[in-house]
Amino acid sequence: MAGSWRAAALAVAMVCWAASSCVLGFPEEDLVGRAGRSLFYYFAEAQDHAAGKPLTLWLNGGPGCSSVGGGAFTELGPFYPRGDVSNLLFVESPAGVGWSYSNTSSDYNTGDTRTANDMYKFLLGWYKKFPEYRSTSLFLSGESYAGHHIPQLTDVLLTHNEKSKGFKFNIKGVADCDFEDYTSGNPHNESKSCNDAIDEAIAMVGEYVDDYDVIRDVCYPSIVMQELRLRKYVTKISLGVDVCMSYEGNFYFNLPEVQHALHANRTHLPYSWSMCSDVLNFTGKDVYTNILPLLQRIVEQKIPVWVFSGDQDSVVPLLRTRTLVRELAHAMGLPVTVPYSSWFRKGQVGGWATEYGNMLTFATVRGASHMVPFSQPDRALGLFRSFVLGQRLPNTTHRPID
Repeated sequence: MAGSWRAAALAVAMVCWAASSCVLGFPEEDLVGRAGRSLFYYFAEAQDHAAGKPLTLWLNGGPGCSSVGGGAFTELGPFYPRGDVSNLLFVESPAGVGWSYSNTSSDYNTGDTRTANDMYKFLLGWYKKFPEYRSTSLFLSGESYAGHHIPQLTDVLLTHNEKSKGFKFNIKGVADCDFEDYTSGNPHNESKSCNDAIDEAIAMVGEYVDDYDVIRDVCYPSIVMQELRLRKYVTKISLGVDVCMSYEGNFYFNLPEVQHALHANRTHLPYSWSMCSDVLNFTGKDVYTNILPLLQRIVEQKIPVWVFSGDQDSVVPLLRTRTLVRELAHAMGLPVTVPYSSWFRKGQVGGWATEYGNMLTFATVRGASHMVPFSQPDRALGLFRSFVLGQRLPNTTHRPID
């Protein structure tokens, strides 16, 4: 079924798939009577020779934002040409995000540990449903708070591999966009002067600057408020970027015909689909978790790790991320194998990158926001191709053959 997509829900804690009478990619029933939590996924097979291409799992952050609405439809697809490199699997995780749900409302009070364990159980069930991909190279990638989700899930998968005498996850690479760790909002490393400066900056720009993309236009209601408050006449808004995508996404994914086509919301959830969950109560304490030891374990297992950032993102600034990656490399004794220098895409600077020990890479994407594939899709594609193909980012102006 090359070039096809499949969308479905997998029960996390119960694996009992129906026979051939069910819709392709979807179980005959949601299997949550005893299972509890069910995760919705969107699977896009590679356009050509899908069986010979790797599998890439993409998770969005938040925590609590949709990998289907965000990753699949806004950033990496559904029509961007990433299918020539890899099969793509998007999962709305944890339960309570998008069309993923639980029959126990208390399950919506969750955190990093359960999220990783549920994704592990999901993948075991997914591979049973699609056994042809069990030996395929697996890449794990995501953005924002997936800087927690991806390393934590990888850690669980590595533990499985150590204990399993049978099936093992064939992990070949990990990539994180907008890496976050314990330095984010940690009261132990904050200062009054720094907090005062942040408060002053927020008061100055308020709603009129998107801190996830500092050079991006904002949506029309904010422009109206800016006009009223600052008494400046607004003559136009940019048509170059769709700044209202979250509103359009919420409208689109709540259309009955869209849900039917995606095999979604078959249990008729008592709330509307939203880009970021309104029902999830994700514990705030996990944001202080130090992720660096997990990345170290991954690298020690000889699994390449790429950390990349948009250079227009003020929420997770690239300088902080670059510093963390450099300190991790120093702690591990990894030498610089590629000095910090520009990389190129189609004859133009795509960003800057450095590599440590042929295993740990930090890269920026020029002109990209917090959502790198959305704001710079072509440069993000170039980075993604290099990551999946196990190649260094091109550091000459010569245009590589795609």
